[in-house]
Amino acid sequence: MNAESAEMFQTALYAVVSLSVVGTIYMLVSPLLEGDKLKSRMGSVANAREGMRKARMDEMIRNEGLRKGNKAGVKKLVDGLSLEKLLEATDLRDKLAQAGLRGERPIYTFYFARLVLPLVFLALGLIFLVGMNILGQEMIQRVGYTVLGVAFGYYAPAIYLKNKAGKRLKSIMPVFPDALDLLLICVESGMSVELAFGRVATEMADSSVELAEEFSLTTAELSYLQSRRQAYENLARRNNHPGIKSVSTALVQAERYGTPLGETLRTMANENRHMRVLEAEKKAGALPAKLTVPMILFFLPVIFIVILTPAAMRIGTNF
Repeated sequence: MNAESAEMFQTALYAVVSLSVVGTIYMLVSPLLEGDKLKSRMGSVANAREGMRKARMDEMIRNEGLRKGNKAGVKKLVDGLSLEKLLEATDLRDKLAQAGLRGERPIYTFYFARLVLPLVFLALGLIFLVGMNILGQEMIQRVGYTVLGVAFGYYAPAIYLKNKAGKRLKSIMPVFPDALDLLLICVESGMSVELAFGRVATEMADSSVELAEEFSLTTAELSYLQSRRQAYENLARRNNHPGIKSVSTALVQAERYGTPLGETLRTMANENRHMRVLEAEKKAGALPAKLTVPMILFFLPVIFIVILTPAAMRIGTNF
């Protein structure tokens, strides 16, 4: 029995020593294996990225080939007639950015539309109003309507940009205080400003695509521009709203004077949330005035009918 116990103890000791040797060898060799594995994985990622880049470039080349003729024609017309000077619009790039339109193509499209639309309305007015007189009015009235049509065609692109920028801003501002709260959480957790803006852009994509786009652009500008101040000012310029401008100013001051960014974001989040409540109260306060005309036109006649009909029936029965 003692011999068997000694043999079992020796076998267990051999097994422990063998496992220890195998574990030691694995610990020594595993870093080399992991390095090769990491290198191969990075190589596969680089190959996949290069393939995606080539596919994207091919798609852009195909799309550019389809649009090259039209785009080149519009650009040639605008540059040839010097429409940027002739039909100059103040702060056009900022207005296009506020509407979500970036690059050179929207600029040429804007000037082309400002040239073509008045001519189109002028031709329609001369044909249908002055020539055919479809309204049956005097000549001076027809000429006046034609002039109004030409003026509307000239200002129509600017009106379109203003409406598009307003709709875009309305989709951004309701969720902007929540985005500031998320940005505050990311900054206080130890993230850099660039990573915080990128993380918030990812999280806010479901709530507002426009706000996610703005934060993504700010992330890129914070990473590549020489000054963070320029990135913050570009954010305010792309979104013409007092709340966003105040946040941009506060971030610039925090960057310049070294004040705590978390405290700045907390203050700005509270202010923007207060502005959102004030905007809701403003809409609620304007609601009675807006309901006055519908109530006069639709509710009061019905009330009068309901009240006076039984009395009219009784008077008719008595007589």
